[in-house]
Amino acid sequence: MEKIKSTTVVAIRHNGQTVIGADGQATLGNTVAKSSVKKIRVLQNGKIVTGFAGSTADAFTLLERFEEKLGAFGNNMKRAAVELAKEWRMDRMLSKLEAMMVVADKEDILIISGTGDVIEPDMEIATIGSGSMYAQSAARALKKFAPQLSAEEMVRESLQIAADICIYTNHNLVVEKVRED
Repeated sequence: MEKIKSTTVVAIRHNGQTVIGADGQATLGNTVAKSSVKKIRVLQNGKIVTGFAGSTADAFTLLERFEEKLGAFGNNMKRAAVELAKEWRMDRMLSKLEAMMVVADKEDILIISGTGDVIEPDMEIATIGSGSMYAQSAARALKKFAPQLSAEEMVRESLQIAADICIYTNHNLVVEKVRED
C-alpha cells in the first residue's frame, strides 16, 4: 500500500521573528490525494511551532512523541528534540517511521530526522520535504537580497517559488508565527 506523503516546509528566523509555513498537498503515489492538509502544528500556546513532511500517520506519531518529550523536559525544545531523535533512532517501531520535523521556538529552529539527527540550520532557515531545496534557495536569496521583508513574507514567497517548481508542492499555504512572549 502506498503512503500519503510529499510536501514542503519552510522555517525562517529573521529580524527577531520566527515563522514556519507549509503547503497543503498530500500525494499518494503520483496522484494528489488532498490539497488542503495542515502540516503545521502550534504547541505550548504558540511558543513552539512544528512542521512535518513525509508519511502523515508517521508524522502524527512523531508529533505526539515530541509533545510527550516537551512535557517530560519542562518545555525545553532542544532537549525534547534530542531525546526524540535518540528514541526515534533506537526504538524498533519508531525507526521505521518515514517523516521529518522542523520545530521552532523564539530562539531556535531545529530539523529532526529518523537517523538521530538534530540539525540547527545555517542562516536560520530550515526546509524539509520534496520541495525543500527550491524553498531553501529562494529563502537564502530573499534573506540576502531582500532583508526588508518580514520572516512571514520570506516564508510565503519561498513556498510560492517551491510550488511553482515542485510537482509535490501546491499553493495552499499554512503559515504560523512563533509567539515571542
